[in-house]
Amino acid sequence: MAEWHIGVIGGSGLYEPGKLEDVQEIAVNSAFGEPSSPVLTGTLHGVKFTFLARHGAGHTRSPSHVNYRANVDVLKRCGVTDILAISAIGSLREEFAPGDFVAVDQIIDRTAGRERSFFGEGIVAHVPLADPVCPRLSDLAAKAGKKAGATMHDDGIYVAIEGPQFSTRAESHLYRDWGANVIGMTAMPEARLAREAELPYALIGMVTDYDCWRDSEEDVDVTDILKVMKGNGETARKMLGELAKALPKSRKASPIDTILDVAIVTPREEWDIAAAAKLDAVASRLIDLFPAPQG
Repeated sequence: MAEWHIGVIGGSGLYEPGKLEDVQEIAVNSAFGEPSSPVLTGTLHGVKFTFLARHGAGHTRSPSHVNYRANVDVLKRCGVTDILAISAIGSLREEFAPGDFVAVDQIIDRTAGRERSFFGEGIVAHVPLADPVCPRLSDLAAKAGKKAGATMHDDGIYVAIEGPQFSTRAESHLYRDWGANVIGMTAMPEARLAREAELPYALIGMVTDYDCWRDSEEDVDVTDILKVMKGNGETARKMLGELAKALPKSRKASPIDTILDVAIVTPREEWDIAAAAKLDAVASRLIDLFPAPQG
């Protein structure tokens, strides 16, 4: 059994987590470059939370320019046990209305040109990703959202597009045909990297608009989105408080905590020392650059 330490990645509409106790702002360095922001760390109802603003203070980083590797690496360095991502999303289904929340459980990755892995140069790993979202954390977060007053939908299939432009009407119809029901720009490679860092990951999406598949309506308007995001952000902060109160007192181990045991294919004696040094947080369980001498 272990204690919970929830890492929260706040997206559009959630740039700060609300009232943490014993709060500290810390600039944490990453082996993978500059993260989006310093972290805020503190407690909510006795549970440790560490918050990172995905797009930076003042929303200065577009989805394509977020350093996802650095963000996940920094949260791992802070000692988080699980990651809850909170993101603005568009709806691809009539029943998912602006202002509603969606617990995402599957992701279709349409991004391109982003760094997708911590591994590959000197140490190779292939993590399983059939189910990219942790069902335990997702269920706890969804229930917390309902207690916070959100209209919550389950079984969200998220299509991640590159952006920063919104989709064309033809693309929006195509994604609906694929079975996707929400759309966003940041879940990938974030979910992939969390898995490689052995961090269970859940994603709660905050619906801001209907994308552009409804032919009778005008194109997506950022002004309208910002109005919806303001209300969504307040509900999300309440959700974090409800989540803190609902977490079991002790955290049972997750299979994701040790996923690298079945993912790294490079024999240990072949590991590149520089690559291993960069993985000192992500793979901290396995990395021992200077083992104690024998005898």
